[in-house]
Amino acid sequence: MADDRDISAAFPFESKFIEVEGSKIHYVEEGTGDPILFLHGNPTSSYLWRNIIPYAAKVGRAIALDLIGMGKSDKPDIEYRFFDHSRYVEGFIEKLGLQNITFVIHDWGSALGFHYARRHEGNVKGLAFMEAILRPTTWADFPEQARDLFKSFRTKDVGEDLLISKNMFIEAVLPGSVVRTLTDEEMNHYREPYKEEASRKPVWRWPNEIPIEGEPKDVHEAAEAYWAWLQQTELPKLLLHATPGALIPAATVPALQQALKKLKTVDIGPGVHFVQEDNPHTIGRELVKWYQGL
Repeated sequence: MADDRDISAAFPFESKFIEVEGSKIHYVEEGTGDPILFLHGNPTSSYLWRNIIPYAAKVGRAIALDLIGMGKSDKPDIEYRFFDHSRYVEGFIEKLGLQNITFVIHDWGSALGFHYARRHEGNVKGLAFMEAILRPTTWADFPEQARDLFKSFRTKDVGEDLLISKNMFIEAVLPGSVVRTLTDEEMNHYREPYKEEASRKPVWRWPNEIPIEGEPKDVHEAAEAYWAWLQQTELPKLLLHATPGALIPAATVPALQQALKKLKTVDIGPGVHFVQEDNPHTIGRELVKWYQGL
């Protein structure tokens, strides 16, 4: 049985592309059956799921895409707001004709998955999430260790300097939110899509989309709507949480167990935010176990 210390840097999957709204979306897929759709967040790509995809491929059609402007997907001249990403994800689902989808989602990928599932519940089989954006937040509830940094990301000119000129999300936030030390090979995979300053707009935009203190209003409303829905829906849910965690610290899990129906929770061990880089085999095994019970 693979150990979580045995983490491969390789991405041994065939690249596929499909056109959505005139731009190519990059994705990989393995296995057959109902779709298990992996959605990443900022500043990652399908590469984040590389050690987990083989588990999902044993029980379904594992598909991991790169959000528009990220990974190997095209970089059209758009604003890269939450609703732009949502449009491309939905276009991708429609183009591939995906039905009875199980979402495996993280960070902004979770917000995109929840937003889709609320509006297309009949096309969703289950929701597996980790370090997710479950609802709107306030600065008081925002992870304390990241609060000042994210305030600066949302400050005009300062944010652009940190995230576009200095590439801070890739060079500091990402490796700083993993317990182990990412290898040079892994870091270079994550750096690859953002070598030019012009390519970093999506990475800058994402922190500015987090619904904090009611802003931005449209994303706040979307998150409020899917949080209300998450508390009502009978869809099966799997929460994979780590210690200490960041967006979903261990201390918040009991309240989520009370709030969400049909929720299974699994403590996957040590992790901060990019838990797939610390616990991929545990995540993969627990995902399969839960999925087989759906």
